Amino acid sequence: MAGPPGTLLLLSLLPLLCLRGRGQGFGQTRFICTSVPLDGDMCAATAPGTGSAEELKSTVLQLRETVLQQKETIMNQKETIRELTAKLGRCESQSVLEGLPGEPKGGGAGRKGGFSKNTMGDLSRTPAAETLSQLGQTLQSLKTRLENLEQFSRMNSSSQTNNLKDILQNKIDDLEKQVLSRVNSLEEGKFNPKNESEERGKIESTLTSLHQRISDLEKGQKDNRPPDRFQLAFPLRTNYMYAKVKKSLPEMYAFSICMWIKSNASPGMGTPFSYAVPGQANELVLIEWGNNPMEILINDKVAKLPFVINDGKWHHICVTWTTRDGVWEAYQDGTQTGNGENLAPYHPIKPQGVLVLGQEQDTLGGGFDATQAFMGELAHFNVWDRKLSPGEVYGLATCSAKALSGNVIAWAEANIDIYGGATKWTFEACRQLN
Repeated sequence: MAGPPGTLLLLSLLPLLCLRGRGQGFGQTRFICTSVPLDGDMCAATAPGTGSAEELKSTVLQLRETVLQQKETIMNQKETIRELTAKLGRCESQSVLEGLPGEPKGGGAGRKGGFSKNTMGDLSRTPAAETLSQLGQTLQSLKTRLENLEQFSRMNSSSQTNNLKDILQNKIDDLEKQVLSRVNSLEEGKFNPKNESEERGKIESTLTSLHQRISDLEKGQKDNRPPDRFQLAFPLRTNYMYAKVKKSLPEMYAFSICMWIKSNASPGMGTPFSYAVPGQANELVLIEWGNNPMEILINDKVAKLPFVINDGKWHHICVTWTTRDGVWEAYQDGTQTGNGENLAPYHPIKPQGVLVLGQEQDTLGGGFDATQAFMGELAHFNVWDRKLSPGEVYGLATCSAKALSGNVIAWAEANIDIYGGATKWTFEACRQLN
């Protein structure tokens, strides 16, 4: 036989490899076999086309490597299929829960149609995973603040402070267990949508109390702070974090609304405030939604405001309006930046409504949408029932000692209730200017 002894062994294995390759189905691997006459010499017929023994050995090794790669690919594909099947099962479970008869469906009377709304009193119409993620972010924020408190406690030893810190830490641990329980219930298909509002209400109530107590602890000198020297912080874009002014607005034929505001949220900082009355959710709204410029709505009539304030810095803004011809003016940092007319002319602002900071209302006191929520900080929200003069606006923007407080709504802690984790901090913008 032409060739070394090893050649015969390798050549003899080739037909067996062909047969085993066909039996096991190695995917896209190709095997080429040569036909041999019955009375022919298989070695003689095969040897001319196979080359040296080293080439044959290399071919066998390549075949073996190909088989191993195919097996690895199959295993990866099986794992991917298992993951996708599990996700599909969870999605189908959630779809069944949302489709149960008798449950309320989406749809609101708000200006921004086509988006699911979620009120504090309704069932969640956004994916549960999103709500759980928001709660997780809130809890992480609380943990960070508690770590800061621990550092402060080490510098200022106080048994009362340490006891309060331990209580707050225990509450956070309990909240994390509740969130984990909701995740497990959802994954196991045991989540009952009828109990969701009650469960979420309990968690949000605890979050509100927890945020407030941490804020009080962080602001140990709160009792010595003037009642108007505070700001509200809305660190997350949610549908449950907001503040409510205790007083309603009276009937007004003119107004001036001024505030300090800071945000770098994108796209759009959201809704700094909204005022809804029975039968009209958009009686008076200030909103920067999506990539649109900031707008003021009066009775669903819109004017675009030339504000450039989404830079993460404190800015003072004012909007004045009168029902006569619907004349309006906009001020940024004490300077008039725009004006117009025909904004809801001869339509007085209606009384007996609900004034909310940080959320856009699609129903009276509710119908919040996380995509329209304000994310940032807000302070010195004041309302007058007249048009302020340019000099008065400038005094407010420069923190003049003679600056007036709103004669309809004055900025004071006693006038504001906060919910869902919105927090109070000492106001710093005027301190920086003075």
